[in-house]
Amino acid sequence: MRRGKKSREYGSEGILREILSYKTGIISVCILSFLVLLSLYTLITIPYSEAVRLWRGSEDMWIKNPRNAPPEWIEIFYGKKLPRTILLSSTEDEDVVKVTTPNKIQITYGFNYEYDDFPSEIIIFFNASYNVLPSVNITWVKPDGESFLLYDAYMLRSPNDKLYLSNDLDLETELTKILIQKYGSFDFSLTIERLLFMSYDNRKTPTVIKGPYQLILEVDHSSSSDDLDAEIVIYGRVYGLAGTDHLRRPIIIAIMWGTPVALAFGLAASLMITLTQIIIATISGWYGGKVDSLLQRVTEVYMILPFLPILMMVSILYSIDLLTLLIVIVILSVFGPGVKSTRVMVMQIKSYPYVEAARVYGASNMRIIFLYIIPKILPTVIPSLISSVPEFVFLEAALSFLGLGDPRIPTWGKIINDAFSNGALYKGYYYWVLVPSFMLILTALAFSFLGFTLDKIVNPRLKEQ
Repeated sequence: MRRGKKSREYGSEGILREILSYKTGIISVCILSFLVLLSLYTLITIPYSEAVRLWRGSEDMWIKNPRNAPPEWIEIFYGKKLPRTILLSSTEDEDVVKVTTPNKIQITYGFNYEYDDFPSEIIIFFNASYNVLPSVNITWVKPDGESFLLYDAYMLRSPNDKLYLSNDLDLETELTKILIQKYGSFDFSLTIERLLFMSYDNRKTPTVIKGPYQLILEVDHSSSSDDLDAEIVIYGRVYGLAGTDHLRRPIIIAIMWGTPVALAFGLAASLMITLTQIIIATISGWYGGKVDSLLQRVTEVYMILPFLPILMMVSILYSIDLLTLLIVIVILSVFGPGVKSTRVMVMQIKSYPYVEAARVYGASNMRIIFLYIIPKILPTVIPSLISSVPEFVFLEAALSFLGLGDPRIPTWGKIINDAFSNGALYKGYYYWVLVPSFMLILTALAFSFLGFTLDKIVNPRLKEQ
């Protein structure tokens, strides 16, 4: 009975039960479970090749997303409903009415606008087939019935033309003159979005008119084979769970893919370095003499080498990928301070009676090292192994932030690098930095809490009373 109880105590269930008996253990298990599940979901739904294609693709791939849009949950702090992107297509939306006659095509786009702020941008994407270049009349109708002829005979420049209403300064100037003549001057700057969506009665502060809007396209064509379709994109001010960047890319892609990269890189680096240091320290302490002296002198040389500058130099000169970066970090870290501290434990364990007995019975040096000494050391170094994972997660993020990481993989450090390169904090795009920084902190807390909990289990003197 006693033997069975002991096996359960030191089995996986017993260890997990022991970890969950501490508050820090519960927190770490919850956070790590979330990160692992997110990693698995990411690997299943967004394969590596697809993630690289999405993140390194051209800006046209994300042209229908708002630029530099914060996440949707940020509206909690604003206390109002911020606009989402509205897409209206003449080929896909049943609410869009398209009427074709022998000489004319009329497309009416109707939508309800129920947001408390103005859209960020408006673009019309044309898809036309014609023998003679067609002209398009574009009319805007507001909920109060007021209408504006935005364009009289707008000439398409190509079959797949894009009309950037928000960038048309001539249209903005013309509408501004019309409204000032009709309503008087306004105490705020006028943009296309405000001119088309605001209430003209309030000239002190810009106020959105909510309700049904219409955009009407009228196309005159000369041939029955001519056709035209268009998609209207009224860009919102918020997007998704993590927002978008300067190239309109959803940041959630890099947040999701940064999770398995961070976990795999941190765990692999910590595990490989710790195990290698244990083997080196055990060989050094067991053999002693010249072997011990040589390994200790090499360790001391490694300890005074400037680790980060060397790593940066290698990254700059060779433009290494993530796997090569991991190997370089392991090579630069194998003779670290851990060799010194582990060697002290080896010197104590080698004098234990069971080790002396194994030597008397004729056990080889390798057998004693790997079957008698190292298993005795492992439980004491596991807490430090777990606690050192955030160190390598932050190291990879720091190198990516400096532009020295793997340029193909979207990671948390790469997001922060893009944010600083494009003046995110200066322009007020705080989410661009805060979201990946939060994930880094969350990962660090998870492994730090778990390492602290394991340290309590291994060292009973640290247990809570």
